[in-house]
Amino acid sequence: MKCPVCSVDLVISDRVGIEIDYCPKCRGVWLDRGELDKIIERSAAYEAAAVSSPPPPRDDRRDYDRKKDEYYKKDDDYRKDGYYKKDDYYYKKKKGGFLGEIFDFD
Repeated sequence: MKCPVCSVDLVISDRVGIEIDYCPKCRGVWLDRGELDKIIERSAAYEAAAVSSPPPPRDDRRDYDRKKDEYYKKDDDYRKDGYYKKDDYYYKKKKGGFLGEIFDFD
C-alpha cells in the first residue's frame, strides 16, 4: 500500500497485537478497520489499571529537609555533580504508557 501523502510504500508494524501501517518518510500512521477500536479498548483497560494502583508514599521528612532540597534543586553547580540525587528521585523518567508502546517507531 502507498502513502496517500508522499506515495512511498507503507511499512507494516505489529505492536501489541495491533497492526499499524506507517510511512517512513512523512511518519504518517494509518490503521486498518477495527484497529482503532482495539486501541481504545486497550487504552481504557490500561487507564483503569493505573487508577487502581496505590497512592505514592507520603513525604514525612521534616520541613528543614524540604527547604534544603528546594535550595539544592535551584543550585545548578550542585545538581550537575550528581552528589545530591537521592537515588534519582528528581530525575525519574516519565513512563511512556500504553500509547507510547504502540506508536514509538524509533
